[in-house]
Amino acid sequence: MAEQRMLKFVKIARHMPDKRGAEERRGDFHEIYREFAAEKAAEQAGRCSQCGVPYCQTHCPLHNNIPDWLKLTAEGRLREAYELSQATNTFPEICGRICPQDRLCEGNCVIEQAGHGTVTIGAVEKYITDTAWEEGWVEPITAAEERPESVGIIGAGPGGLAAADALRRAGVQVTVYDRYDRSGGLMVYGIPSFKLEKEVVVRRNDQLAEGGVTFRLNCNVGADVTFAEIRETHDVVLIATGVYKSRDLGGPGAGLDGIVPAIEFLTASNRKGFGDAVPDFDSGALNAEGRRVVVIGGGDTAMDCVRTAIRQGAASVTCLYRRDRANMPGSQREVANAEEEGVHFAWLTAPRGFIGEERVSGVRVARMRLGAPDATGRQRPEEIEGADYTEPADLVIKALGFDPEDLPKLWGTDGLEVTRWGTIKADFRSHATSLEGVYAAGDIVRGASLVVWAIRDGREAAESILDWLGQRSALLAAE
Repeated sequence: MAEQRMLKFVKIARHMPDKRGAEERRGDFHEIYREFAAEKAAEQAGRCSQCGVPYCQTHCPLHNNIPDWLKLTAEGRLREAYELSQATNTFPEICGRICPQDRLCEGNCVIEQAGHGTVTIGAVEKYITDTAWEEGWVEPITAAEERPESVGIIGAGPGGLAAADALRRAGVQVTVYDRYDRSGGLMVYGIPSFKLEKEVVVRRNDQLAEGGVTFRLNCNVGADVTFAEIRETHDVVLIATGVYKSRDLGGPGAGLDGIVPAIEFLTASNRKGFGDAVPDFDSGALNAEGRRVVVIGGGDTAMDCVRTAIRQGAASVTCLYRRDRANMPGSQREVANAEEEGVHFAWLTAPRGFIGEERVSGVRVARMRLGAPDATGRQRPEEIEGADYTEPADLVIKALGFDPEDLPKLWGTDGLEVTRWGTIKADFRSHATSLEGVYAAGDIVRGASLVVWAIRDGREAAESILDWLGQRSALLAAE
């Protein structure tokens, strides 16, 4: 019987023709998928050795109680597993989908270290939270008692939203300001839908709005509203803008058409998925279909670009990275997925320039070797003289990482201290900045990082803000 169900599952999954309607087929697919997902989740959770030192938990930025909710899942106690999971993670279904578990919890699983294959922690986390939403176990955001204090949060990415969730549950009035037309930051416009379905993020946005969080979208701080006005409006301000300034690449031909930043390429693709009008996508400027695509970079954003280009129907996709595979900063699991999908990786290569008339037609590539270690112990890439070659390209995507914008200058703010890298200087425990009543969290403090770290920062900042508000109230009451 199980074998027959599996054959039916495979048939539906492959969209093999049958005599029934599409809606009925989709219903069958969901029902059978859920059945096998439940079996697989219990099986994987049951593999946890419940080791004395839970390295999976210690290597999770949120220190999620992974062994205990795996045990509950194995026992079929899914609601308890979900409640334990969400106690430390504001968005467990998002982390289950996009965290680089191979570098965090799963990569440090004792069973993985013993050579028997890791417990698929991320997939179980995704499953139990998706089940919670379906079964109605996800409680709405409610405050036991409303408070008069208000907090303005600049940035609707994971850090800002995690803080908004915690503050509203404490009864604080929260307004989130964001320059984009949708809340979610890079979760909405940076991460592709095949990794993070957009309805998953929208569902959380709706929960926050229904819980009393006010969103001011299409609001560019410094233009539509000043930072000073936000400070005057609210008791506390949390800066959680993230980092969006794309690192550039010079060299001959760098100004040719067809050379685009990763964030523009990914945003256009995600907007198209929402059904938005995207003229640059429709014109082909930000569409990989039929093109020879070259992606420059080796991080997770580069992997998002190469895999998106494949799905758009690119003629070929090549990733240039100046170090070797072992030194890739991105997830090795993502690299393996990209290779399976047809991406070619040109290791130990770096662009020297671009060729073409008005539009790019190729990348001039230098071959590299790894030389002496730098101050961090990582081997420096060195160019091999006389080993250049040309990589044909109709579309070049620069995925070189992100830097912070100059916020004090953009916002006309004096006294907001930044580091030599341009990130906001904030206490690593309290997240307080150099301005009283102003906090900062996420990538704008730590530099481009992971969603899970932003969630942790947002939750910690919310705790510090509540402490500060409580201390201020006590002082005012004593006067």
